[in-house]
Amino acid sequence: MKEKKVKDLMIPLSDYATVSEDDNLVAAVKQLKKAQDDTRYVRKHRAVLAYDSEGKVTGKVSFRCIFKALEPKYGQLENPETIGLSRFGFSTQFLTSLIENLNLWDETLEELVKKGGKRKVKDIMHTPSNGEYVDEEAPVAEAVHQFILGCHQSLLVTKNNQVVGVIRLADLFDLVCEILE
Repeated sequence: MKEKKVKDLMIPLSDYATVSEDDNLVAAVKQLKKAQDDTRYVRKHRAVLAYDSEGKVTGKVSFRCIFKALEPKYGQLENPETIGLSRFGFSTQFLTSLIENLNLWDETLEELVKKGGKRKVKDIMHTPSNGEYVDEEAPVAEAVHQFILGCHQSLLVTKNNQVVGVIRLADLFDLVCEILE
């Protein structure tokens, strides 16, 4: 079997849900829901890509971004990315006390959604780091290394330093299953 390249597994940018970074959370959620209902892909999309006024991809809005956007008080935490991860030794009691002390989710979900829906995509999106880009000509093994070492769920695929698609961890899993069969 010929060695697969990232471009062989990626979802082209033209097939991926996108929103302007100037849109609000409601628009991002609607696009993500529309992508979830798309039957072309076995695996459902877990994010939408955000683009700037020049059409350049500048970020991703994932499920996690959406939930964090609903409760702006998460911004008070020094490093909100690590909260709740038991592998870092946080006990359930500690996390519960943190939630209570910061009054996180002290409103109903409906109230939080109404308020959060007005937030701009650029204020809630994840801005990818250098380790979240992979060239379309790279071998699949390179993408695997980036997924594992960076703990990512997806990588932006580039051609001539322009985003042309997305490769997801689930797409690599499908390849492994195909090879095993």
